[in-house]
Amino acid sequence: MLPLLLVTVVAVRHRSVLAEGFAHLGTAEWPWLLAAVGATCLTWVAASCTRQGAVVEPLPKRRLLATQFAAGAANHLLPTGLGASAVNLRFMTVCGLPLARSSAALALYLLAESIGRVALLGALFLAFPDALRLSTLVPETAFGPLLAGAAVVLVIAAAVVALVGRVRSTLVSFLRTALGEARSVHTRPARALALWGGSFAFPALQASVLVLVGQSLGLDVPAAHMAVAYLAATVAVALVPTPGGIGSVEAALVVALVAAGGPAAVATAVVLAFRVITVWLPLLPGAVTLGALVRLKVI
Repeated sequence: MLPLLLVTVVAVRHRSVLAEGFAHLGTAEWPWLLAAVGATCLTWVAASCTRQGAVVEPLPKRRLLATQFAAGAANHLLPTGLGASAVNLRFMTVCGLPLARSSAALALYLLAESIGRVALLGALFLAFPDALRLSTLVPETAFGPLLAGAAVVLVIAAAVVALVGRVRSTLVSFLRTALGEARSVHTRPARALALWGGSFAFPALQASVLVLVGQSLGLDVPAAHMAVAYLAATVAVALVPTPGGIGSVEAALVVALVAAGGPAAVATAVVLAFRVITVWLPLLPGAVTLGALVRLKVI
């Protein structure tokens, strides 16, 4: 709740910019918005490909796609993507995969998606080095405390693993299963292609949604720079534990688009429309789908 509270405070302090952003929404061009909706639908296909690529056994395609749609709604109940992870873990176990292998497949999916997002960001930074200044997302004075915090977390984790035998044995067993699953997947070209193709397609499609929304509202920022802003913002807030990234993603995206050269009011309008299309419009039908899948014992 703390990140949501902080974002609320910031929103109240900048309510005039938010009001101007809402006013800009009326100027959006609908063909671009419809294209953004279509790209959003393709993100569920990309997620389905990545999920299938993370396991050797074939998963039922229609149920898999429906599960990815429902997972979006579940993602807004728990922080940091835990809702979607729980839905997909349940789906794989219902499909007959042992819990250990389902967990390994889930970890492989998260790893591949993270690598795909960071790799795309790195490639775009190399191609467009002036697109964004990282200091605009994370102030230079914050790098020291962030690194110190990360070091403390790593030291504590290492100490727990070294001193608690049960945790160490569980971790070793999980890593052995995960490595075996990853090796099996990569011996099958179709599975490896689905895993890595979906991992790169998912963030690319999400970035394209932001670009299309920016075009609809006349945001004066090059498309590639908007894509860099999206990827940098989502990487920066990946560890902020808000359900579905609500509040943290909006704040980071506005800051990133302004840093890329966009006016604050228009950038705010773009982010609001982007989140409506990708989060709020699918939320109710996703929740209905989630309930139906539970009743049908698909998950």
